[in-house]
Amino acid sequence: MMTYKLGIDLGGTKTETLVLGPDGLPLYRERVATPAHDYAEILEMITTLVRRAESELGHSVSVGIGIPGAISPRSGLLRNSNTVCLNGRPLSRDLESRLEREIRIENDANCFALSEASGGAARDQAVVFGVIIGTGTGGGLVVNGKLLNGPHAITGEWGHNPLPWRRGEDGAPDCYCGKSACIETYLSGPGLAYNYETVFGGTRSSRQIVAGAAAGDASCRAMMAAYHDQMARSLAHLINILDPDVIVLGGGMSNIDSLYEEVPKLLPAYVFSDFVDTPLLRAARGDASGVYGAALLWD
Repeated sequence: MMTYKLGIDLGGTKTETLVLGPDGLPLYRERVATPAHDYAEILEMITTLVRRAESELGHSVSVGIGIPGAISPRSGLLRNSNTVCLNGRPLSRDLESRLEREIRIENDANCFALSEASGGAARDQAVVFGVIIGTGTGGGLVVNGKLLNGPHAITGEWGHNPLPWRRGEDGAPDCYCGKSACIETYLSGPGLAYNYETVFGGTRSSRQIVAGAAAGDASCRAMMAAYHDQMARSLAHLINILDPDVIVLGGGMSNIDSLYEEVPKLLPAYVFSDFVDTPLLRAARGDASGVYGAALLWD
């Protein structure tokens, strides 16, 4: 029986659909705006996307969905999502009822890690940690091709641990999770912009800070030097605990070229080893990696 695998990447601003054919190659793509503040509209949007893909292809599809947050193994309700209208909702049950089939739902960073370990930048590597740095900071772990989720469905949630070895860096906003000084509040795009304003005054977006540093602006260069060091400290904790074969970066902030040159230079100061060879790689599948991994949840 030929299998058509549909993946959906449910983001805070956009939602992307991808269908892989029996040969594993993409057959169909669609991207729409996410109605991020209305749970009922999100259900309707996902249902419509699946039905439309099946109509266009003339085939039924399996459905895998990458989401911000995770489904609680205890309650079956979604939690920890920065798309807050999803929290406390039985998303999996509601969609299975609407679509009249079993679906598979995973955290979006888990889908990203699975994609990059399955033919992406980390192909053929045994232990792969995938990091998404964008409006938030998520992570996922794949070992020998298998996604690890853990009994609490929180494997890889490095962004909601405190920034390590802080150096008077107390200006970040409280995190939406209810804690303070989370890695996410420093390494996310909004975190970089907020911390620039706290340290230097004035308002600049993360894009403007990166561009300013490249153009030689002193305050932007200083902010990016601090950001590189914060990234190195945060990744060093991962390496000290997991010692992965490779770390792959995705999300909007992963497009900062200097990360791949500067952060590896800083890791030896923090990693508990006499050398650090852990590759830090850019995602091979770009911003489509998460939706690709969602489709692969049925492999």
